[in-house]
Amino acid sequence: MSVDLSPYAITATTAVAALRRNQVDHVVTVPDWVQLALHDRLNKGVDQIKVINCCNENQAVTVAAGLTIGGKRPLLMMQNQGLYNCFNTLRAVCLDAHIPMVFMVGQFGREYANLGQPSTQSGRSMVSIAEPFLQAIGVPYHCLDSDADMAKLDQAYEQAQSQRTAVVLLVSAPMAWR
Repeated sequence: MSVDLSPYAITATTAVAALRRNQVDHVVTVPDWVQLALHDRLNKGVDQIKVINCCNENQAVTVAAGLTIGGKRPLLMMQNQGLYNCFNTLRAVCLDAHIPMVFMVGQFGREYANLGQPSTQSGRSMVSIAEPFLQAIGVPYHCLDSDADMAKLDQAYEQAQSQRTAVVLLVSAPMAWR
């Protein structure tokens, strides 16, 4: 049985357009499977966007913080497990030091049957706890379920700057290769 993910897939092309529109100049990442199509597109080269691969998510947060302090406009990309891994660094850098950053976090492990439903109803803890986790630590977040939702990247950058904090975009389904 084949599952049609197209209503829930963000295309790499739409994601790159949103990055360009928001003047993202660096993508700092620990690559994840959910955003693999976007990683592939970025690694093939996108004018004025440099990719920095990191060993772990804590390193990614501190590298992005340095870029932000230096006047750059990075985006962090990782998966949900990595977000949990770097909580203390995120807390220190974004919540305590008030360095604004935008994260795109792939919801690794999300069941296809859960797409279109609240992620909190997922049977997998790493998926179902993402939104409550972010609420508990006071980090604003938005869910990206389709190409149309990439407009939320604009809102995330505005929100991160105005509130001087982290903003997380939760990517629901594997990105599409087009």
